[in-house]
Amino acid sequence: MTTQRTAPLGADTPRVLLVDDDDDIRTILTEVLHRADLDVVTAATGREALRRVFEDRPDLVVLDLGLPDLDGFEVLRRLRDMTELPVLVLTARGLERDKVEGLVLGADDYVTKPFSNAELVARVHALLRRAGTNADVADRLVDGDLVVDVRTKTVLLRDEPVALSPIDWNLLVTFLRHQGQVLSAEQLLEHAWADPIGVGPDRVKFAVLRLRRRLGWQDPDTSPIEAVRGFGYRYRSTPR
Repeated sequence: MTTQRTAPLGADTPRVLLVDDDDDIRTILTEVLHRADLDVVTAATGREALRRVFEDRPDLVVLDLGLPDLDGFEVLRRLRDMTELPVLVLTARGLERDKVEGLVLGADDYVTKPFSNAELVARVHALLRRAGTNADVADRLVDGDLVVDVRTKTVLLRDEPVALSPIDWNLLVTFLRHQGQVLSAEQLLEHAWADPIGVGPDRVKFAVLRLRRRLGWQDPDTSPIEAVRGFGYRYRSTPR
C-alpha cells in the first residue's frame, strides 16, 4: 500500500503519523490535519506504522485499532516499547472496553467514531502541547566514537562516514535505542524489516553479522553487539 505524505510546512511543524487501513479515511483526515498546520505521514498497517516511527520521527501517532495485520492493541504495546510518543486512539462507538484497554496500554487519549474534524484537531493539538513537539526520540544517538544522526540518516565512526543499507540502519538504530536490553530475533525483525512475514531468524543472524562487519566489530569479545545464547542480541554501551 502506498504511504501518503503531505508537503512539510516548515522545520518546526509538528508531524503526525496517521494509521488507518481505510484509504478514504486516511485521505480525508490527512487533509483535515494538514489544514490545521500539521505535517502528516500515513500508514495502512501496523507493521508499516512501526517502521514509520523510525523513518519519519513523528511527534504524535493517531492510531485506529482496526488494522488488517497486527491488532491495534499490539501496535500500541510495541510503540510503548519503542517510545513515549503521545498516541491518540480511534475507537468504535460503544466499545467501552477498547477505550479502557487502550488507556491501560499507554494511549494518551481517544476519540470515538464518528467524530467531528474539530474534535480530532483539538485533541491532537492538546496532546502536542502537553508533550512538547520534540518529545519522541533524540536527533543524535551517540555511543563513544559512534555518532548516528537520525534526521540525516548518517553514521560516523571515529569521524569517518559509514554506508549502511536500510536494514543495517534500522538494526543499528534499534540497538542504540535499546542499549542494554536483550532483543529477540522476532523483535529485530519487526523493527528492521519492511515486511518481516516469511523472514526467519537466520536472516537476523546474517544481518547482524553484516552490520558488525561494516562497523569493524567482527571480534565478538570487543563488539558492542553481543549474542545472548537462546535469547537474541544486546548492544553493550561503550564504557565511559
